[in-house]
Amino acid sequence: MVRSLPALIAATVFSAGIAQAGAFDGIFRQTAESDCTLIGQDGGALKIEDDVFFGVESQCNMANPTDVRDMDAVLYDMECSGEGTTWIARALFMHAADDGLIMVWNGFAFKYDRCTEGDVVDSAVDSETAE
Repeated sequence: MVRSLPALIAATVFSAGIAQAGAFDGIFRQTAESDCTLIGQDGGALKIEDDVFFGVESQCNMANPTDVRDMDAVLYDMECSGEGTTWIARALFMHAADDGLIMVWNGFAFKYDRCTEGDVVDSAVDSETAE
C-alpha cells in the first residue's frame, strides 16, 4: 500500500500526539479485589486521565513532566487537593512490564494492575445484580 506524503505526515503527527498526551491514562486496581467502576473510593480503582490523577477522595494535576533517562518513566510535580486540603508533591510514574503502573512517592512505591474493559463491565453488572 502506498500512501501520499500528506497522509503519511498527518498519520505521523497524529500518532506522535497520542504517544505524548496521556501516556499513563487508564484505570488501575488498588488491590486484586478492587471494583474498577468505583473511581477514587476505598475498595475501588485509581484513574489517570488527561494528566489528572484521581486517587482515593483526592485528585492531583500532573504538572511539569520530566522524562527519566533510559527508563519508561516520567517524574511529575503533583498539585493535589482532597478532603479540604491542598498539597504539592513529586511522583514518578512508570509503565510496568505487565501493562500495569508503578508509582513512586517520596518513601513509598506502589504497583497497580490495569483494569480491562471487561473488568469495568463485569463490575458494573455485578453491582446492578446485587441491588
